[in-house]
Amino acid sequence: MPDDEQQASATHASDTDTRAGEPPKLRDVPPVVTAHTATVGGQQLSYQVTTGLLPLKNAQDEIEAQIFYMAYTLDRPGDDSVRPLTFAFNGGPGSASIWLHLGALGPRRVQLNDDGTMPPPPFRLVDNDETWLPQTDIVFIDPVGTGFSRAAKPELEEKYYSYTGDIESLATFVRLYLTRNGRWTSPLFLAGESYGTLRAAGLAGRLIEMGIALNGIVLVSTVLSYLTLDMHGPRGNDLPFCLFLPSFAATAWYHKRLPADLQALQLTTLLAQVEEWATGTYLLKLVKGDALSDAERQEVIQTVARYTGLDERYVDQSELRPQISRFCKELLRAEKRAAGRLDSRFSGVDLEAASDSPEFDPSLIGPTPPFTATFNDYVRRELGYKTDVEYETLSTRVNEKWKFDSARNGYLETSAELRKAFMRNPHLRVLVAYGYYDLATPYWATIYTMNHLGLEPALRANIDYAAYEAGHMLYIDSGNRRKFHADVVAFLGKALGR
Repeated sequence: MPDDEQQASATHASDTDTRAGEPPKLRDVPPVVTAHTATVGGQQLSYQVTTGLLPLKNAQDEIEAQIFYMAYTLDRPGDDSVRPLTFAFNGGPGSASIWLHLGALGPRRVQLNDDGTMPPPPFRLVDNDETWLPQTDIVFIDPVGTGFSRAAKPELEEKYYSYTGDIESLATFVRLYLTRNGRWTSPLFLAGESYGTLRAAGLAGRLIEMGIALNGIVLVSTVLSYLTLDMHGPRGNDLPFCLFLPSFAATAWYHKRLPADLQALQLTTLLAQVEEWATGTYLLKLVKGDALSDAERQEVIQTVARYTGLDERYVDQSELRPQISRFCKELLRAEKRAAGRLDSRFSGVDLEAASDSPEFDPSLIGPTPPFTATFNDYVRRELGYKTDVEYETLSTRVNEKWKFDSARNGYLETSAELRKAFMRNPHLRVLVAYGYYDLATPYWATIYTMNHLGLEPALRANIDYAAYEAGHMLYIDSGNRRKFHADVVAFLGKALGR
C-alpha cells in the first residue's frame, strides 16, 4: 500500500495537448512515483513504483506513440546503477504485461484459489511471497496497443503492430529507460511469456546490435518458431503433430484416459516414452505419407490412440494426426466437456457436445476477471495513476492487425536472433520454463527448437530448463509458483556469478 503522497500525477487529459482546429498531440509527462511496503517471506520490503508513459518519437521530435510501464525499484543503500534490472512483458502479441506482473513477478499478486481456479468475486491483491524484487528491480512493459500504450494516430498503428515494429519500439524503450534512469551499468535481464518469448529472443538480438548485452533471459511457455506449432499449414509439415503428442499424452494421463499400464506410470516416465516414439517412429512413419503400408498405418493408429486416450477409429479418421482443438473436444466428449488449450487440466461444459471444437477455452476464461478487476483498482487507487483510457489486457484489435513480417518460408521464428545474442555475448544465460499441460506452446516443441539453435557445447551449457506439472500460465497455482520462484532465484544467481 502507498506510504507517501504521490510525487506526480498522470491523467488522461495531461498526456495530450489539444489546440483549436488541430488533432490532439501526445505529450511527454512526468510519471507517477509512489512509495510502498510489502511483507515477503516474513520480511518487510520497501520499494518505489514508477508508473507512466515513455514516448517514442520520430526524426522531427514528434511523439508517435507512448509505451506504458510500471517500474519497481527496491529501496536499498548503495548505487542503483549496479543492481540487477529485469524488463518483463507478455505475448499475444496483443497482450499486456498484467499476467506476469500480478501473477508471479511483482510484489503484489492476484489471489486465486490454490489450484489456480477463480475465487468468488470480489477479487483482491495480496503481498507476493514469490516476487522477484529482492533479487532484481523489475520494469513491466506494455507494447503499443496493449495496456494504456497507444499510437498517436490510427494510421501509425501499422508501424507498431508488426514483429519488426514491435522489436524496434521495445529496443527504443529499453535504451530510453536506461538513459533516463541511469541504469546503463546494471546487470540486465529479459523475461517474456508465450509470444513474449519470441519477442524476447528478437529483442535480445536487436539489443546486442545496439551494444546492450544481457546477463540472462527467462523464457516462460516458449515459442521461437511457428513452424513447430502450425497444424493447419501445408500438407507435409508433420513436425507439429509429433511435437504435440507428449502434451496430449500428459493431458490424457491427467484426466485418467490412458490404458491401465500407462496410467500407472509416473508422468515423467510416461513422457520419456512418448517423446522417444513421437520424434522417432511416429515422425518417420508420417513422412512416408501415402506410401505408408496398411500394417504400418495400423501400428501408428494403435500407438497414437494408446498415448492420447482417443478411439482408434477417431485417430484413423484424423489421418493419424489429431489436431489440437479436436483433441481438446474429443478427449472428454463422453462427459460433454472440453479440455483447456492454455492449461489442459481445466475443462469446461459446451452447449453442444457434438461439435468438433470447444466453444471457449476454460483455462483462459477463469483468470481474466480477477486479473482485470484487481489491476484496474490497483493502478488507480494504490498507485494514483488517473486515466479514463481502457486498459487492454488482451487486444483483439492488435491481434487482428498484426503483421508477422520477417517470416521465413511463411513462418515467423526468432531462434536465429537468440543465437546471434549467444554468439556475440558468450556470457548470456537462458532459463526455459515450461508446463506439461500447455497445449498452446507444447514443451516438446520448445525443446526441439532450443536443440536446433546451432550452438557449440559451451554455449548450450548456458541454457537451463525447468519443467512444471502446469499449463501455459505455470504460476497460477501455489505449488508451481513457489517452484518457479525458486528456479528463477537459482538462475539469477548463476547468471550473476553468485
